Amino acid sequence: MRYLYVAFVLSLAAPFFLHAADVLLMEEIVAKVNGDIITSTELRDDRKAVEEELAKQNLTPAQHEETLKQMIADLLRNRIDEILLRQKGKDLNLKVEADVNKQIADYQRQFQKADPDEFQRFVAEQTGAPYEDFKGRLTDQALIQGVIRDEVMRKIQVPAEEIRAYYDEHKSELQRQERVFLRELLVSTEGKTTPEELAAVEAKAKALDARAKNGEAFQPMVTNNSDNELTKERGGMLDAFTKGQLNPLIEAEVWDKQPGYVTAPIKFDNGWEIFKVEDHQRAGLAGYDEVESEIQNMIYSQRQGPATRAYLTKLRNDAFLQIKEGYVDSGVAPGKDTRWGDVATLKPLTVTRDEVIANPSMKRLLGMFPVPGTKKTGASSSR
Repeated sequence: MRYLYVAFVLSLAAPFFLHAADVLLMEEIVAKVNGDIITSTELRDDRKAVEEELAKQNLTPAQHEETLKQMIADLLRNRIDEILLRQKGKDLNLKVEADVNKQIADYQRQFQKADPDEFQRFVAEQTGAPYEDFKGRLTDQALIQGVIRDEVMRKIQVPAEEIRAYYDEHKSELQRQERVFLRELLVSTEGKTTPEELAAVEAKAKALDARAKNGEAFQPMVTNNSDNELTKERGGMLDAFTKGQLNPLIEAEVWDKQPGYVTAPIKFDNGWEIFKVEDHQRAGLAGYDEVESEIQNMIYSQRQGPATRAYLTKLRNDAFLQIKEGYVDSGVAPGKDTRWGDVATLKPLTVTRDEVIANPSMKRLLGMFPVPGTKKTGASSSR
């Protein structure tokens, strides 16, 4: 019977032994960042997301290969960056709940899910994960953005003299074609089919146009009334247009008009649109006042990347950071020891009583641990 039992157990185990050589390590910790870890599964998920995103871009095979290689090389760096910034945000006790709630409200308006419970179910269905995970990611992102804003961006200075010097040295690059800047407000006819519904849309467009012409601020009017979800959140602001880029109907209405001009409602297939001329720049050298903010933003953006990387290097230097052999942090801090430390491989260190007495910084150990070679602690005999 004993032999039958052993044979039965082995028969159950046989499939495992037959395929043991094919077993792959599915999960491992590849980095420790203070109290957080990064796993191989997370890096695989990141790589998959990168590959899917690159597949959508119109890249040549060579461009695709080079871009993929660089992005994969930075996957671990990006994970470490996010963890360090999130941890710093918590250390600074940044208050981000209001920002997160505002972003959630924006999503509810965008997807027309005013009921919170309905929106939470919608998020879970779309993401395949609990709503709490979605809100947690928004919170983490808000913490990261808050740290970069407070600890990096606010400390970048662009003096006025530097802006002026850039303007004087780059006048040949600041020649402009004539272009117009517009805001738009759309009153949509989508889903409206009856004469009464279409008439109501037209009447609404004309009423809004009358309000704009009477001096009401156009930007908040767009935010509160426009049906174009892509532009309403930025007050209907469109990219600049040069001659010939606009729809002829619109160009005929706005091209020779001064800033502040508001068109009458223009009928299109998807509804009625109202346009306001925000600015009209003439051809030639752009005036200093015209491009001052643009130059400032350009210099600022050039400094933001290096400043952020320098700050992340500082966070790495201050962090407990260990990376498993075979993985590389492309944002490594120079001189930082990130070698993997396995507790199981640590060797016990013995210290003699004389060595403790000779080293003042170690005297606090007396009385805490047994003295090598004795069965008693190093406490005073007066105890």
